[in-house]
Amino acid sequence: MLYFSRWKTTLIWLAILASVVFAAPNLLSQQQLAALPDWMPKKQLTLGLDLQGGSHILLRVEREDIEKERLETVVDDMRRLLREEGIGYTGLSGNGLVAQVRIRDSANIERAKDALSELTQLVNAGLLGGGALREAELDEPQPGLLRITLTEEGINHRISSAVSQSIEVVRRRVDELGTTEPVIQRQGTDRILVQVPGFDDPQRLKDILNQTAKLTFHLVDRSMPAEEALRGRPPVSSEIVYSNDDPPIPFLLQRRPLLSGDNLVDAQAGFDQRTNEPIVTFRFDTAGAQRFGQITQQNVGYPFAIVLDEAVITAPVINEPILGGTGQISGNFTVESANDLAVLLRAGALPATLTVIEERTVGPGLGADSIAAGEIAGIIGAILVVTFIFAAYGFLGLIANLALIFNVTMIIALLTLIGATLTLPGIAGIVLTVGMAVDSNVLIYERIREERRGGRSLIQAIDAGFQRAFATILDANITTLIAAVILFYLGSGPVRGFAVTLAIGIVTTVFTAFTVTRWMIAEWVRRSRPKALPRGLLAELFGNAHYKFMWLRKFTFMFSAAAALASLVLFATVGMNYGIDFKGGSVIEVQSKSGPADVSDIRSRLSDLNLGDVQVQEFGSPEEVLIRVQAQGGGENAEQTVITKVRGDLEDDYTIRRVEVVGPTVSGELAQAGTIAVLTSLFAILIYIWFRFEWQFALGAIIATVNDVILTIGMFVITGVEFNLSSIAAVLTIVGYSLNDTVVVYDRVRENLRRYKKMPLPDLLDLSVNQMLSRTVLTSVTTLLALLSLFIFGGEVIRSFTFAMIFGVIIGTYSSTFIAAPVLILFKLRGENFQAGMGKDEEQQQGEESKGPAPGTA
Repeated sequence: MLYFSRWKTTLIWLAILASVVFAAPNLLSQQQLAALPDWMPKKQLTLGLDLQGGSHILLRVEREDIEKERLETVVDDMRRLLREEGIGYTGLSGNGLVAQVRIRDSANIERAKDALSELTQLVNAGLLGGGALREAELDEPQPGLLRITLTEEGINHRISSAVSQSIEVVRRRVDELGTTEPVIQRQGTDRILVQVPGFDDPQRLKDILNQTAKLTFHLVDRSMPAEEALRGRPPVSSEIVYSNDDPPIPFLLQRRPLLSGDNLVDAQAGFDQRTNEPIVTFRFDTAGAQRFGQITQQNVGYPFAIVLDEAVITAPVINEPILGGTGQISGNFTVESANDLAVLLRAGALPATLTVIEERTVGPGLGADSIAAGEIAGIIGAILVVTFIFAAYGFLGLIANLALIFNVTMIIALLTLIGATLTLPGIAGIVLTVGMAVDSNVLIYERIREERRGGRSLIQAIDAGFQRAFATILDANITTLIAAVILFYLGSGPVRGFAVTLAIGIVTTVFTAFTVTRWMIAEWVRRSRPKALPRGLLAELFGNAHYKFMWLRKFTFMFSAAAALASLVLFATVGMNYGIDFKGGSVIEVQSKSGPADVSDIRSRLSDLNLGDVQVQEFGSPEEVLIRVQAQGGGENAEQTVITKVRGDLEDDYTIRRVEVVGPTVSGELAQAGTIAVLTSLFAILIYIWFRFEWQFALGAIIATVNDVILTIGMFVITGVEFNLSSIAAVLTIVGYSLNDTVVVYDRVRENLRRYKKMPLPDLLDLSVNQMLSRTVLTSVTTLLALLSLFIFGGEVIRSFTFAMIFGVIIGTYSSTFIAAPVLILFKLRGENFQAGMGKDEEQQQGEESKGPAPGTA
C-alpha cells in the first residue's frame, strides 16, 4: 500500500498543482488579475451578501391578484359573448372564483351555454406543464342560472406563468440599476429570489421591485365633478381614482383604458425645458403611436389622465393632437424618482403584485468587517491547529500539516470552479474542516503506533495503519456527509453555503489522507529508511490507558437521562429564544455615525412608533446596536412598514448595517423545514449504520445522537442564546460530528469483537474506548481550537452558531464514550455476528488474542 507508481504520483501532484492554480486568483486584486495572460485562470470565489454587502429579497406573486384579474376577465368575456349572440341576461357578477349570470328567456339557455363554452375550452399548459388543462368549468345550479367556476389547476397555471413573466421583468429592472452579477431565479411555485450584491440602497430596490408599473391612459369623465361622484353614485362606466398628491386629489375616470403601457418602447428621465422640473418622456411603438394620435386628435380640449398602478400621476388637458408617438409625464418628481419611473416603464409591467416576504440586507461596511473577522479567525485557527498537531506528532505532524494546507487549497479551488458562493457560515465550514480534517491523520497515526506496539515492523505498521484506518475514516466521514447533503437540500441561503463547504471538505479530506499523506510518508520511508516512528510531545499521552469507563455506565446513564429530561421540561415550559427565522419579525443592526450609540435614546424613539415589543441591545462594540422588533401580525406588508419607520427615524444619526425581515409565511416554513432536516438526517444515518454494522450499533448511535440534540436544545434554553436558521446548521453539524466520533469507536468495537471472541463485553468496550482515547482527545482538542478562534475572532453574527458547535463537540465526545459504547451492553451485543468475513491476520491472531489483548496494547 506504500508503493506508488509513477503515473499515480504524477496524477496526485497534478491535482495539487491544479488546485493551487485555480485557488491562487483569490489572493490577487482585480488589477493583478487583469495583468495575467488570458490563458491563466482568473475566476474568483463569489462572496455572499454577508461578506460583500447587498440585498437578498424573496418575493411572492400574490394569488389574490391573479384570481381577481382572472375573474374580472371572465366576467367581461361573459358580457361580450352574450351580447354578441343577442342573448338577454341579468345579474352578471363575480365573487371569489365564481362568475354567474341569469338568462332571462329560458329558450336561450342552450344558446348561452354554447356561447359561454368558449371560456371552458382546454388550453395548452406548455411543454413542461403536463399538456392541456381546463381553466374554467360551466354548470347550471338552478334553471336559467349559469355559473363559471375557475379551476385550481387553471389558477396555478396562471401563477406559474406570472412568475416566469415577472422574473423577466424583475431582471430588466435590476439590470437597469447597473448592478453586477445579480441572482434572479424562481423559488418554489410562486416565489422569486432576488440577490443583488454590493447594492447599498435596499429601500430603492424594494420600491422598484414592489411596483407593478401598470401604466394606463384614461379619459376624464366630465359628466359630473369628482366631488359630486364621491357624495353620490358615479356612472357605471366610470370610477374614482386618486392622485399621488398630499392630500390625494380625486379624479372621475372612465373605467376602460384607451391605451396601456404595453405599447411603450422607451422611457427616459429628463427635464422640462420651461420649468426645469424632472419629467419622464416616453415613446410608443407604431400601433401605439397611431392609437395615441387618434385619441389626442379626437379629444382636444379634454383632460387626459395618466394612471400608474391605480394612482393618477398627471391629468393634463390635451391642447393639440400628439401625432409623433411621444409624450411626457410630469408630476412632483425628484431626479431619482423620475429615473426610477423610467426604469419601471422600460422594463414593463408586472402581471401581478410582488410582496416582499423575506429580506436580508447587509451594508458594505459590515461585509468588509465580516471578511476581516473571517480571515483573522481562519488564520488564528490554522496557526493553533498546525502548532498543536506538530507538537503532538513531530515530523509526522509536519506531514499532516502539509496535507491540511493542500486540503484547504483544494476546498478553495473546488468552490471557485463550481461557482459556489462563500458566506460567513461557509467560512465557518472551512474552519471546522480544518479542525476535523486532522482527524483522519490522527486515526492513521494512532493506528500505526498501535500496530508498532503490537510487534510489527515499521513498514508493516505503516502499511497496516493506512489499510485498517481506511474503513473507519470512510464510515465516519460518510455519516457527516449525509448530514451535509440533507442540510443542502432542506436548507436555504447561508445554510446551504455551509453545507456545500462541509461536503467538499469531507471529500478533499478523504482524498488527501489516503493519497497525499500516504505518498509523503511513503517517500519519507523510501528516502530516510527510519528505524522508529518520530516522537512528539503528546505521542504517548494515552498509549497505556486502562480506564474503566463501563463501570461508570449506571451513573452516566442516570446523569444523561436526568439532563435530557430537564432539557425537555425546560423546552416545554420556558422555551427557546427563537430568532426571527422561526417566529417572524425584524432585526436591524445599526452603527452610530458619531460616538457610542445611545441605547436608551433608540429605545425611547422606537417606543413612539407603536411597533409592539422592541428589544434594543449593544452588539459587539459600543457604537453598534441590535434592534429586534416582534412580528406585526398584519402580514408581510406590515413587516416592511417596520423597516420603513425605523429607517426613517434613525438614519440621520445611525448607519443601517444589516436588515433581516422574515414574514409569517417564511418563518413557519423555516421551522418546519428545520425539524424535517434534523429528523431526516437521523433516519438516513440510522439506515447507513444499520447497513454497515448491526441494529444494536444503529440504535446505540441514534440514542447517543438524540441525547446530544436534546442537551443542545437544553443549552439554548438555559443560556438564552438565540435559536435561528444557523442554529439548525449547528445542530445538524453536531449530529454529524457526534456520529463521526461514535462510528470511530464502534468500528474498533466491531474489530475487537472479531478478535476477542471470549472477552466479556464490558471489558471489550473498555478496551476499545481506551484504544481510541488518544484519537478522541486529539481530534476534539483540534476541532475546539479551530472553533474557539472562530468564536472569539469571527464576529458577533456567527457567535451563537460557533457557541453551539463548541458545546456540540464537548457533548459529542462525552456521548461517544459514556453513552454510545455502554448502551451496547443493554442490547446484549454478541461477538458471534462478527466472525464472518475476518481477515487472515485476524484469523491467525484469534487463537492468541481470544483471552485478552497482548501486553501494552490497551
